[in-house]
Amino acid sequence: MGKDLHPSIKEFKQFVQKHPELVKEVRKSGKGWQPYYEKWMLLGEDDPSWEKYKTKSPTQKTRSKKKGAKSKGKNQEKLNKLMKMVENVDLDKMEAHINQLNGAVGNIQKLIGQFQDAKRQFSSKSNHPMPFQRRRD
Repeated sequence: MGKDLHPSIKEFKQFVQKHPELVKEVRKSGKGWQPYYEKWMLLGEDDPSWEKYKTKSPTQKTRSKKKGAKSKGKNQEKLNKLMKMVENVDLDKMEAHINQLNGAVGNIQKLIGQFQDAKRQFSSKSNHPMPFQRRRD
């Protein structure tokens, strides 16, 4: 059964083994693993927010803090900004705008179709002599 798992799920299982406090949190909250898996996929396993779920020795703590602290801070800041933008998106308004846009596109398509029909009718009539021609006196 373990062979059929997606590689990211296998990696997440390994991550969970390194973070025993996370197991306690999931059991305590009753939320299930999905929210934590999604957070792990977004933030990665090196995100500082996972530190509270880790049980480490003092030497491991100092080693992990030194490793890439500056780049992690910048990435975290960018991710936080992105998450705030996503949180501020009103999906109902977005859906309404998309529906309006779809309606406008539909109306434009109808207009183009009407112009094409009118053009076909005009070109088919121009091949036949006009029934009432103006004569000069």
